[in-house]
Amino acid sequence: MGWDKELDEIAQRRQAAKALGGEPAVARQHAKARLTIRERIDALLDPGSFREIGPIAGAAEHTDTGELAGMTPANFVLGFGKIAGRPCVAGGEDFTIAAGSPNLAGLRKSIYTEELACQYRVPLVRLHEGSGGSVTGSAGKGAPPTPPEPVYAPHRFASVGRALATVPVATAALGAVAGLPAVRLVSSHYCVMTRQTAQVLVGGPALVERALGQAASKDDLGGAAVHEKSGVIDDVVDDEAAAFAAIRRFLSYLPQHVWALPPALPCTDDRNRADQRLADIVPVDRRHVFDMRAVVRAVVDQESFFEIGRRYGSGQITGLARLLGCPVGVLANDCRQLAGSMTAAGARKVRRFVEFCQTFHLPVLNFVDEPGFMIGAEAEMEGTVRAGAGAVLAVAMATIPWASIMVRKSMGLGAAAHYAPGSYILAWPSAESGALPVEGGVAVAFGREIAAAADPAARRRELEAQFAARRSPFPRAEALSVHDLIDPRETRARLCDWIELAWPLLDQQVGPTSFTYRP
Repeated sequence: MGWDKELDEIAQRRQAAKALGGEPAVARQHAKARLTIRERIDALLDPGSFREIGPIAGAAEHTDTGELAGMTPANFVLGFGKIAGRPCVAGGEDFTIAAGSPNLAGLRKSIYTEELACQYRVPLVRLHEGSGGSVTGSAGKGAPPTPPEPVYAPHRFASVGRALATVPVATAALGAVAGLPAVRLVSSHYCVMTRQTAQVLVGGPALVERALGQAASKDDLGGAAVHEKSGVIDDVVDDEAAAFAAIRRFLSYLPQHVWALPPALPCTDDRNRADQRLADIVPVDRRHVFDMRAVVRAVVDQESFFEIGRRYGSGQITGLARLLGCPVGVLANDCRQLAGSMTAAGARKVRRFVEFCQTFHLPVLNFVDEPGFMIGAEAEMEGTVRAGAGAVLAVAMATIPWASIMVRKSMGLGAAAHYAPGSYILAWPSAESGALPVEGGVAVAFGREIAAAADPAARRRELEAQFAARRSPFPRAEALSVHDLIDPRETRARLCDWIELAWPLLDQQVGPTSFTYRP
C-alpha cells in the first residue's frame, strides 16, 4: 500500500491552504482593490523565490472513517524568499479568513516570524491587514477556550525587540490593521501604508463607540491623512505595488544584519561632479527660503536619495542615499517648514533616525540649516525641550562616521543635534552660527534701545545687519572651528574623499549596538 493515502492528504491540505478563505472571500478582497496575502508576497519577492513555512498548518476536519473532510488553514502566511537576490523572511495576515483576526495556527506563525529572522539573520518584511484578538478567542466561536499561556512562557514581544536590534524590519499596512497586528506594524525600522485602502488603529469604530461614545470611521481614526503626520507611518503611497517597491528600495541600502556592513555598490556618478546650481542656491537675503532637497540631490549619487517620513516633523529631513556607491543616512533641515526649527515631533524623528543609522552602521551626511528648538506656547505644551534633549544626546553618543555641512543657520541648542563627536565639518559662505538667530537675539538684547530710538524699525535693521556680519564663517575657518570653508560646488568631491576614509572604519563597529538612558 505504501504511503499513498498520506501523500494524497498532504496534497489536499496544500490545495486547501492555497485557496485561503475560498473563492467568494478572495473575490470580495479583489473587489476592494486589495490583493490576497499570497499575491502580496509574490509581488514583493523575487519571482519564484518564496519557500513557505508551515504550509499546511491549520485546523483539519475528518469524517468518522478518518478521511479528510475539510481544512481551515492558518490565516497567516509565512516563509523565506529573496529580494534582489538576498534572503529575507516575509509574512502577513490572510484577511479572507476571519478578517485576519488570528486563529490558533495563524497566531503561532505570526509570533514565529521574528524568531525566524533572528535565527537566520535575515531582514523581515511583514505585510499587514488584519484585526487583533477576538472575544471568541483564537479557536473561534463555539470552540472551548484556548488555555492561557503558562507563567514561564517567553514574552511574546521579546523576539520583536531582538529583531529590531539585529535585522532590518520593514512593514506595510495594506488594509485595516488593528490591535496586535498594528503593534507589530509599527515595531519596524520602516513602515508604509496605502493611501486609499489602509487604516492603522488601536481599536476600531465599534470598540471606540462602545468604550468612549465617539462615532468615527476607520479613516477618521487611523487613515493616511492622520498617520502621515502622526509619526506612526513613515510613508504613504498610492497602492500596493508602490508599497512593495518602497520596501525593496529601503532594504537595498541596508545590511542583512548588524554583523555585516551596508552593501556598497559600484558608482557610475562622477565623484568630482560640481553642480553649478549650488553656487547661489542659498539666497543672500537671509529671510528667503531655498530647496534643501535640491541641495541633497546635487551632492549624493544621482537618483539615490530616498526620503523617509516627509510629512512628520517636517522641519527635519531624513532619508537614505548613496555617496560614491556607499549607503549613507541623510539628515537635513527644511527652511520652508517653520524655518527648519526643531519641533518636538522633529526631535523625535531625528532621535529615531540617528539610532537607526547607528544600529545598521550607516554614515550620516548632515546638511545644516537649524535655527534652534521651536519656541512658543504650543512648543512648550508639546514638550519640545525634553524631546530635543533626547535628539541632542542621541547625536552626542553616536559613534558612526558623521559629516556636517553648514549650509546656512547653525543656532542654539538645536544645532547640537547636527554634530556628532568627531564630525567632519565643512562650511559654505552662507553659513552662520550663534546662540540665537540674529533677529531674536537682537530683540532680546536691545529691546529697550530699539524702543527708545527715533526710528525703531531702522535701528532694529541696523543692529541685525551689524550682528549678522559678525556671524561670517571666515572666523570659524581661521580658528579651525570647521575643517574647511568651501565653494558649495566642491561639496560632493570633498564628501567623496571623506567617505573613502570613513568607510573602512565601519569594520570596527559591526555587531549590535546599545543606547544609554535619554530624556
